[in-house]
Amino acid sequence: MSASISAREAILGRVRSAIAGTEQTSWEDVARHYRQQRPAEDLVGLFCERVADYRATVERVAPGGLTTAIVAAAHTAGARRVLAPAGVPHSWYEALTSEFAHVDDGTGIDTAGLERVDAVITTAVVGIASTGTIVLDHGPGQGHRAVTLVPDVHICVVAESQVADDVPDGLRRLDPARPMTFISGPSATSDIELKRVEGVHGPRTLHVLVTPDEP
Repeated sequence: MSASISAREAILGRVRSAIAGTEQTSWEDVARHYRQQRPAEDLVGLFCERVADYRATVERVAPGGLTTAIVAAAHTAGARRVLAPAGVPHSWYEALTSEFAHVDDGTGIDTAGLERVDAVITTAVVGIASTGTIVLDHGPGQGHRAVTLVPDVHICVVAESQVADDVPDGLRRLDPARPMTFISGPSATSDIELKRVEGVHGPRTLHVLVTPDEP
């Protein structure tokens, strides 16, 4: 018996000894009453606060003002070529094509094409209030993963009903069979002197538009 197997058996043996004689409970029966003890009074407000903590721009949009806000955000970013993935509302696409030199829906675009995109506008599937994290499952309106990683500006629209309290609440809303991208602020890391460096692995600018649900 090798040393590694022997060590493994020794560890497992201690675990078996520790749980011997204990009553087994399925994970479905584990009490999770703590979920009821932490309600946030203003989930959307908390979400916006936490997103801003990551140095992202966050903006709450008044009813009926979303399309205007999207176009304004892209202009503020200095974009000329924008990408609005297939599946975004048609009104967004129409407004963008009237304002910008080139609008792509991302269908068939390769990495070289993405490098020429100034800003991407997507929807999301979940926002997590306690962490300020946005989750994309790359369904309609979200594009494939590279679409949100290569362009330097990401404008993301989150509906108020998509804001979950915390990570367990957010995960419960997700389909585990789908690919997921978790976004917590603009891409950032630190160099060897611990100086913040942005845009190494993704967009340097994240602009989040939080909108009321459409009637």
